[in-house]
Amino acid sequence: MIVGSGSAGSALAYRLGEAGQRVIVIEAGGTDVGPFIQMPAALSYPMNMARYDWGFHSEPEPHLGGRVLATPRGRVIGGSSSINGMVYVRGHARDFDTWEEMGAQGWSYADVLPYFKRMENWHGSETPSDFRGTDGPLHITRGPRDNPLFNAFIEAGRQAGYNVTQDYNGEAQEGFGAMEATIWQGRRWSTANAYLKPALKAGKVHLVHGLARKVLIENGRAVGVEITRGDKVQVVRAAKEVILAASTINTPKILMHSGIGPAAHLAGMGIPVLADRPGVGANLQDHLELYLQFAASQPITLYKYWNLWGKALIGAQWLFTGKGLGASNQFESCGFIRSKAGVEYPDIQYHFLPIAVRYDGKASAHGHGFQVHTGPMRSKSRGSVTLRSPDPRDAPKILFNYMSDPTDWEDFRTTIRLTREIFAQTAMTPFVKGEIQPGAAVQSDAELDDFIRAHVESAYHPCGTCRMGARHDPMAVVDPELRVIGVDALRVVDSSVFPQVTNGNLNGPSIMTGEKAADHILGRGMLARSNQMPWINPNWRVSQR
Repeated sequence: MIVGSGSAGSALAYRLGEAGQRVIVIEAGGTDVGPFIQMPAALSYPMNMARYDWGFHSEPEPHLGGRVLATPRGRVIGGSSSINGMVYVRGHARDFDTWEEMGAQGWSYADVLPYFKRMENWHGSETPSDFRGTDGPLHITRGPRDNPLFNAFIEAGRQAGYNVTQDYNGEAQEGFGAMEATIWQGRRWSTANAYLKPALKAGKVHLVHGLARKVLIENGRAVGVEITRGDKVQVVRAAKEVILAASTINTPKILMHSGIGPAAHLAGMGIPVLADRPGVGANLQDHLELYLQFAASQPITLYKYWNLWGKALIGAQWLFTGKGLGASNQFESCGFIRSKAGVEYPDIQYHFLPIAVRYDGKASAHGHGFQVHTGPMRSKSRGSVTLRSPDPRDAPKILFNYMSDPTDWEDFRTTIRLTREIFAQTAMTPFVKGEIQPGAAVQSDAELDDFIRAHVESAYHPCGTCRMGARHDPMAVVDPELRVIGVDALRVVDSSVFPQVTNGNLNGPSIMTGEKAADHILGRGMLARSNQMPWINPNWRVSQR
């Protein structure tokens, strides 16, 4: 039994069903049918629609002036892969080596690369790559980069002294290049499309709609899940195991309502403690980002379509042909750089977008413009997910504790200054009219900090609240086989198990987690470890680029 049909849950269900296992998938959300989800260019709509999103928000963040930040999570088949930006990033090889050093034995880059390759159907090049897979369920493509701004951004990175990488998901992440997406034949290629629907069609996987309230535990063993369907509370029994794949936010919530979590917190909620695991809900991490926006000197951005008639034209073309601007998420070029000498591998990411617009769909008032989404990727700040009340229907309390570590401020100031340097290169000269935000007048550390505090946003990459680690680690929630420590027949398989946030967007690593978990659950041998070695800048100790 799997709770959650998101990135990891759908991949897991597919592989278990493929192996002949009968699987029940419990999902609180509904269908993904409709253009708002399936049309890539409409990505800002589903994450702002109550029909598809849980509607979570953080608590007032103390280091951001009490701002409350949106925390979208998918409430629909495919989970957050059905409402995200469709950007595909594996993470850096060193991210997974770090996981193993933190106690996640068997999750090094050599261990996980075969699972990335198994899940991929890569269309990024006509030249085969030993780092990429080409016959998996997950189609991965690159946009056409028809707008000259995409290639100008890549060239500006080269002119600033950075590498041009042919495949940031392959041998060398560091540098500027084409961005990849989970888009196939003009449609969002969510895990619902790639994994869940084929699994349901094959007949071994069955979908049950309902809100999971708690895991039922008898004599120390998970035996089923209590769910709400309409106004009724029902019990769904598991023949073998209960697997939570309900997201970094909902998985710890379900565990705590089940009596698994920090004993004092559960007791304060009147919930009997069945397993005292203080790590449940702790170690919450995310990526923060800024939109650095520039006014365009030529009318070549997407702003010309940012009106009712323009959107109707794009939508109609996509609806009838599956092509055109509607078939792209418009994140078609990117960059990964190191913030300073002594940093071994990239810790700053760029998504380039040929319009100045927010994720909530509000365009800049300055007209034609473009932007990069950028921010540091390995913040030391940690937050938590806790229960708001004993009622499973209530949303949990989410406190990221953003920017609580002093190095975060230094890293963001560095990011802004490095970004300005890139946009000052001659490749961008024909296109840049001026800086919209932060604005050329914002220069000092204090001025930059004020801008960061007021404008930084979540990149929607929460993870870590059920950390994987050694069984003797008091803060670990699951062991390296993703079994909940202290309870039999219960596992967690989603991004909540990440010991540390990976570089870039988390959909790819989450799907990989579901793929690898299937082999652990089936008790079969793991895929053979890879001997592919990533490229690391040989001068990283002494040079920033």
